[in-house]
Amino acid sequence: MIHSISLPPGVYGGPQVQLLFTNALDCDAHPYFDQLRGVEVSAHFFVRRHGELWQFVSCDERAWHAGRSTYRDRTDCNNWSVGIELEGVEGGPFEAAQYETLGSLCAAIAQHYPVRHVAGHEHVAPARKADPGAGFDWPQLQRLLSWPSQCFPEDRLHPPVT
Repeated sequence: MIHSISLPPGVYGGPQVQLLFTNALDCDAHPYFDQLRGVEVSAHFFVRRHGELWQFVSCDERAWHAGRSTYRDRTDCNNWSVGIELEGVEGGPFEAAQYETLGSLCAAIAQHYPVRHVAGHEHVAPARKADPGAGFDWPQLQRLLSWPSQCFPEDRLHPPVT
């Protein structure tokens, strides 16, 4: 499952996301962080703007990235999905280096786990979430992976909004 995150929104390069995913974020450090007080969230992976990859949770363990979610008639996506966060804002564009890392990561995951689909947070919780959003280039990810179209969301053929 593909997500986007930056803390505070639109600020890149700092340690805030890593601190959030390790339950070490100082919620007094920025006014935006106050709404994150007490939130327990994690992801398996985080891809920075320049393609650097961080892992927070083993793919064999549950991460808390999807919340209330359903995809293709399966509920509670946290139980059976791998959460990949891209440094970015909901609906914004992503960097070429992020797609390269994401493509390599998805291919590596598929060598060890039965990957059937790649979807965005927006596809599993559409009433709550809109990430990665219109700026994410699903056709580019499909080209990088050379996986069949049924592995991707039905709306993946739409070009990203830039």
